[in-house]
Amino acid sequence: MDELPARLSKDLDGSFADLVREHQDLVFAVALRVVRDGASAEDVAQEAFVRAYRALKKYPLKRVLELSARPWLAQITLNLARNHIRARRLHGELDEMTERLPSVDDGPLRLAERRDDRRMWARLLYGLPARYRTAVALRHVDGLSYEELAEALDRPVGSVKSDVHRGVALLRAAYDAEQRVVAQKEAV
Repeated sequence: MDELPARLSKDLDGSFADLVREHQDLVFAVALRVVRDGASAEDVAQEAFVRAYRALKKYPLKRVLELSARPWLAQITLNLARNHIRARRLHGELDEMTERLPSVDDGPLRLAERRDDRRMWARLLYGLPARYRTAVALRHVDGLSYEELAEALDRPVGSVKSDVHRGVALLRAAYDAEQRVVAQKEAV
């Protein structure tokens, strides 16, 4: 929606719902990936849009017109999610991964396989250092371009490309190591 910044600059209250509809999946996915709890991710996503609205009300017209919504919202969400994690750690809460709802066509075996795959990839992804985990997830799961990723993380494009590359390499190495262990157990 390239015209969205122009509409936001003219009628923030009337156009803000369009911003939410356009980017709610990204905002929730980023929040969920960081906080790893569905209810908390919903809270973080809601707060991200509240913060975005408040910021847009204060921004000068030129800044609203030049807005790149995806990386801007991803950055707001990352910051809020990180703050949420810090607060949760202070209170000693435990978190769990949420599961995607099954498809109507999925049988019990396929559901179990898909759940196991999701858990494995989530575990491998969360095993990466935070710098690489965030870069890989925003690039390959949420589909941000490298330019959007650089803006969201407030780092140079070359640095985020390097982090994504290194993160994917570490993820691949962890996956390969896990598959070797599985093969050895099956051979016994």
